[in-house]
Amino acid sequence: MDLKTRWGRLSRSEAFHGYALVSPTALYAVLLLAAPLGTIFAYSFFTDGYLEIIRDFTLDNYIEAWTDPLYRQVLLRSLMVSALVTLATVVLAFPIAYFVSFSVAPERKSLWLFLITIPFWTSYLIRVFLWKVILGFNGVVNTTLMGLGIIDEPLTFILYNVNAVVITLAHAYAPFAILPIFVALEKIDRSLLEAGRDLGESKAMTFLRVTLPLAMPGVVASVLIVFIPTIGDYVTPQLVGGPEGRMIANAIQLQYLKLDNYPLGSALAVSAMMIVTVISVIFLLLNRRFLRAQR
Repeated sequence: MDLKTRWGRLSRSEAFHGYALVSPTALYAVLLLAAPLGTIFAYSFFTDGYLEIIRDFTLDNYIEAWTDPLYRQVLLRSLMVSALVTLATVVLAFPIAYFVSFSVAPERKSLWLFLITIPFWTSYLIRVFLWKVILGFNGVVNTTLMGLGIIDEPLTFILYNVNAVVITLAHAYAPFAILPIFVALEKIDRSLLEAGRDLGESKAMTFLRVTLPLAMPGVVASVLIVFIPTIGDYVTPQLVGGPEGRMIANAIQLQYLKLDNYPLGSALAVSAMMIVTVISVIFLLLNRRFLRAQR
């Protein structure tokens, strides 16, 4: 069989048309995602020189990133903040998604979802500034509490620290957590819940044994959707975190834009991505094992 005949058969195959269809998107993703990531990964093994990058292979950047107490503390703080934000967001998002799925009439669910997405109408930066005003020394929270006589002087622990970062990020990513859980709850066959109650189970036990396990894929999706971007958030810690609330993205920005140390900044970025990847894979494997156990 000659080359022309093989090419003719290949071009008529379904696989060829599929690859041809996705190839522009794949090429776009490679150029705009894989290439920068590859560059950062390569830079992390180079040596920093005065106003230049010396292309000598070294592991000193990773050694410093993992052994320096300052960077280790910032990285642990970033993981802690992301974990707290994820926990608070998912715990608060589940009741809202459950209410919309099980208690709202079908013809009104679209309206509720529309209301949930209203925060996206404003810029993320504006929402962060609003929280800065709300939590400020003379902000809404302190003014209200002092007006009610609950406190005598403004609270200082709600702004420019980890608490402010957690509150602001939890509000910003709440819709991202609600929607996946809502989709998972919508897929649950209501006859399974009726069967559980017919067998004598209470509403609480039916929820724990039927609803919650079937909604776990949505919960895991919410956890990943919230956890992954929050650990690399830069704007919120910069504006409301203060020195005590700085995260790994701020340390990377410092190395790149102020200290001109691209190799160390790249090593910090790659380290953060590796940790996020490992945690994400663990969640996915646990979710897969959980789904298999259900079968």
